[in-house]
Amino acid sequence: MSVQDIRAAIEQHWAASAAGDQAKEHDIYRDDVICRYPQSGEIIHGRANLQALRSHHPGKPSGFTVRRIVGENHLWVTEYVIQYLDKSTYTVSIMEFQDGKVARETQYFADPFDAPAWRAPWAGQEPSA
Repeated sequence: MSVQDIRAAIEQHWAASAAGDQAKEHDIYRDDVICRYPQSGEIIHGRANLQALRSHHPGKPSGFTVRRIVGENHLWVTEYVIQYLDKSTYTVSIMEFQDGKVARETQYFADPFDAPAWRAPWAGQEPSA
C-alpha cells in the first residue's frame, strides 16, 4: 500500500468510528489483529473480539476529533480526542500495518488535568479540544 492509501484507510477508520459505523470502522484490521490497552493491561485478540468489545461500550462517544496523523511505511500514529458527554479523553493510537491491514494497535488514553502553578513561567495554555 502507498502512503496515500494507508492515510486514506486511517482517515476512513476514524470517520467511521466517529459516526458509530462498527463494520466500516473495523475494516482496517486483519482478522488476527492484536490490540493492546497498556493502561488497563488488556489485550484483545482478533478483529471480531475488538469489534464486539467496542460495540458494547456503555458510554458511546458524543464527539471525536482527530488532531493529527503521522507515519510512514508500516508504522502510523494518530493523536485524537474522544468526547464523552462533558469529558474529553486524549488518545494516541499506534497502528502497525501488515499486508495492507492493521496487525497490531496500541492505544493510550489520558484524561485532562489542571496544570500546576509552578510551571506557569515556562508554559502557556493550549486551546481546549
